Amino acid sequence: MASIAEKIESLRNVLHEHNHRYYILDRPTVTDYEFDLLLKELQVLEQDYPEYNDPNSPTQRVGGGVTKSFETIAHRFPMYSLSNTYSKEELEQWEERIKKVLGTETEINYSCELKFDGVSVSLTYENGALIQALTRGDGTQGDAITTNVKTINTIPLKLKGDYPPFFEIRGEIILPWEGFNKMNEERAAKGEPLYMNPRNTASGSLKLQDSSLVAKRPLNCFLYALAGDQLPVNSQFEALEKARAWGFKVPESAKLVTSIDAVFEFIQYWDQQRKSLPYEIDGIVVKVNRFDQQQELGFTAKAPRWAMAYKYQAEQVATTLKGVQYQVGRTGAVTPVAQLDPVVISGTTVKRASLHNADQIEKLDLRLGDRVFVEKGGEIIPKITGVDLANRGIVQDKVNFISNCPECGSFLEREDGEAQHYCKNETECPPQKIGKIQHFIGRKAMDIEGLGGETVALLYQEGLLNTVADLYRLEKEQILPLERMADKSVSNMIEGIERSKEKPFSKVLFGLGIRFVGETVAKKLTKQFRSIQALKEATLEELIETDDIGERIAESLVAFFANPKNQLLITQLEAYGLQLHEVESNQEKHPAIEGKRFVVSGVFESYSREELKKEIESLGGIIVSSISSKTNYLIAGNGMGPSKKTKAENLNIPILSETAYEALKN
Repeated sequence: MASIAEKIESLRNVLHEHNHRYYILDRPTVTDYEFDLLLKELQVLEQDYPEYNDPNSPTQRVGGGVTKSFETIAHRFPMYSLSNTYSKEELEQWEERIKKVLGTETEINYSCELKFDGVSVSLTYENGALIQALTRGDGTQGDAITTNVKTINTIPLKLKGDYPPFFEIRGEIILPWEGFNKMNEERAAKGEPLYMNPRNTASGSLKLQDSSLVAKRPLNCFLYALAGDQLPVNSQFEALEKARAWGFKVPESAKLVTSIDAVFEFIQYWDQQRKSLPYEIDGIVVKVNRFDQQQELGFTAKAPRWAMAYKYQAEQVATTLKGVQYQVGRTGAVTPVAQLDPVVISGTTVKRASLHNADQIEKLDLRLGDRVFVEKGGEIIPKITGVDLANRGIVQDKVNFISNCPECGSFLEREDGEAQHYCKNETECPPQKIGKIQHFIGRKAMDIEGLGGETVALLYQEGLLNTVADLYRLEKEQILPLERMADKSVSNMIEGIERSKEKPFSKVLFGLGIRFVGETVAKKLTKQFRSIQALKEATLEELIETDDIGERIAESLVAFFANPKNQLLITQLEAYGLQLHEVESNQEKHPAIEGKRFVVSGVFESYSREELKKEIESLGGIIVSSISSKTNYLIAGNGMGPSKKTKAENLNIPILSETAYEALKN
């Protein structure tokens, strides 16, 4: 049997190498016919000898696995979004901010890379084998699409060379124009509706249940970033070169430059060349090259401070303004929406475009019948950018912003410093009520399985939902008679609602939809105040003293808890058994750590940075992102930036090594 095992392993290695030469290096050494014969031989052997199964065999490329539902899994390392700009001036300002942190005399190099218009993915490799593929999702968790990703030929199933034992790599899955056009030709021949653009088609492909169908789609993947605790590289450009050596398809277009002027040259070059590329790009990504400098610059809540996306101007077309409608969001913000003659932009048909607010309408001096210029901001959200002054509507048809809510008739208010008008009738205005419930059931909040936004709207219209508390009064018999409600789906909905009672306090607080209280703020508030009662009783001053809680957030919280209807809602949710207090950890708090504020920076021997932060929090400590006079300790690992050390020393904040931290616990 040893000879069969050796034969199978030999075939796998040969096919992996041919795949690499064909799809990564673009230098095949065998014909397609010869490759297919080898693959067929391996398939027969694997069928006859299933005891030698390997989930990363080259035969997995043809698919066949079926995924009924895509499990949501937390990212080990967050997938941040990028700050972006369309302006060279803003790029220069970004560099000024970087130099302010790193020092004006510090040498800074930049890695310049193409920004692919595709679907972000995170791949995990252990001992050189692909073990998991996740979508970006919300940045903290994504959907597992491993079976489908294995069918993409440019994603290696087994690596080459000196790869680390465990790491993640981020990339962009794209659908090149040639493959996209061929797919549409086939659909046209069958009389089927055409796909609208490559990006959406790639995204939809990754969520097909049958991986054999994914295998038939000409998807491609470019890899662009490593993630791990102890990577064998010190810079972004070195990481790209290493990834290429390990077998990943890494664009040759990336360039290391030494000045912002060279960055601009790269941007200008690709602005001229991008139309000739075989796939879509919508901009350039600029990254500070050295990892130690990246670490010193750190992150905002949403994006790295050391990277910036320069977006090319979107495609712009002209069409006619037919009317303006007004939408009311869950916070009461009223957004004007232009109704347009249908027009195709970047492969999608656009009938509506955002007008943002009253100031935008006034600035454009809009009239019904105007010929307006429309583009997709960031290639996603259509917006009106101007008016063709030679093709105007009549003065009598001037668009004036409304003064009353289009849904409940309440007078609209505009606060000082705000661009938006708001309907303040938050507890009675129908779209606000529906929006609050839809927000409450969302993935980042209560994540109620089996219940979607459309169903919430239906249940509201049928009189079964009025507030989020009504979710916990729903009964199966009430829902079953409604349109499109099957027994199994209603049972799943009721079970999902019941399970949501186990969600932690921070999820409930975020789910309440209090203005300015996002996911991160909710976590900080629950850690500080521990219960809804303590939060309700907190004064404006006490709220403002909490880390990262400014006056605007504090005022919003005070106003929310002062409303009698919100007080009743809290009482009802408590009665239904929702978690409205922080559950105490079984781990005992440590007297030297409890209540102390820690900044953690650098790379550690015995912990990953996230593991160390979690341990400190479990012992009662508070993790903060930046050093201030309120910080109690800076825990410094290898490669910590000098500016943090200097700031800690100037403020006389104790700096602990990993060994000193362990001593603090003992």
